[in-house]
This record gives sequence, C-alpha cells and structure tokens, in this order.
Amino acid sequence: MKKPVLAGVLALATSLSLAGFGLAQTTGVVSSLRGVGVDQSLAPQEVFQQDAKRFTREYRQQPPLVPHSIDQYQMDLKANQCLSCHDWTNAGDRGAPTLSMTHYLDRDGNEMDHVAGTRWFCNQCHVPQANAPALVENTFEPSASR
Repeated sequence: MKKPVLAGVLALATSLSLAGFGLAQTTGVVSSLRGVGVDQSLAPQEVFQQDAKRFTREYRQQPPLVPHSIDQYQMDLKANQCLSCHDWTNAGDRGAPTLSMTHYLDRDGNEMDHVAGTRWFCNQCHVPQANAPALVENTFEPSASR
C-alpha cells in the first residue's frame, strides 16, 4: 500500500518541478540584484581613505580617533596588538601616544601595571578616522573649550 502512494507523490513532485522549470524559462530574463548583467563589470563604490592628519576632538573626554589602519590588528581575549605601540612600556620607543592612566585602573580605581580588562578592546571607544559623508543629518556643534 505504501509503494503506490510513494510512487504517486514522486510522480506529482516531478511533474510540478518540470512545469515550474518550463514556466521559469518562458518568463524572460532574470534581473540581477546588482542592476547589471552577470557578464558586465560594475565599478566598485568609492572607498573612503583615512586622513593623514589627525582630527581634533570635538568635546572634552572624547576618545581620540585612530589615524592609521587597524584592519589587520589582532584584538581578542589573548592578544591586543594596539598595546605593542601604545602601552606605557613601548610608547616612548615607538613614538606613539601613551594610553591614558584611566586605562590602567581597575573597577575600584586601583592602579595596575597592565591595561584593565574593561579597557582591553580599544575599538569599543576608538575608531579609525575617515573623511566619509554623514549617514544622517547631524546638527552637533563642538564645544568651545575643547
């Protein structure tokens, strides 16, 4: 009893698939999500480069922007490549700005010799600077006493 039912279901599925395939072939050209055909090249969108000069801070206590690329930097639970230049032990030799002392305070305000775990992931606050257009209208005005 089960074999005839299974054979009927398979026959129905096959005929529906063939009918759908035939219908798809008669509807015409499939449009691309890119807006051009698959055989046509499409110019890449403009890539915004980081500025060579440092941006000024717009308000007191603003985290500084990163003036260089960090695309290939390792930053995970075991390693933080930013510290190879910006930790207080290396910054003088590398000519890089030293981290603020607030990065070496634990939750209770005690000073430590290493970066606090709460400040380990630099890109939570510090982002690469780029001269990119604003995504939304912005009416922010910088503080007069930066």
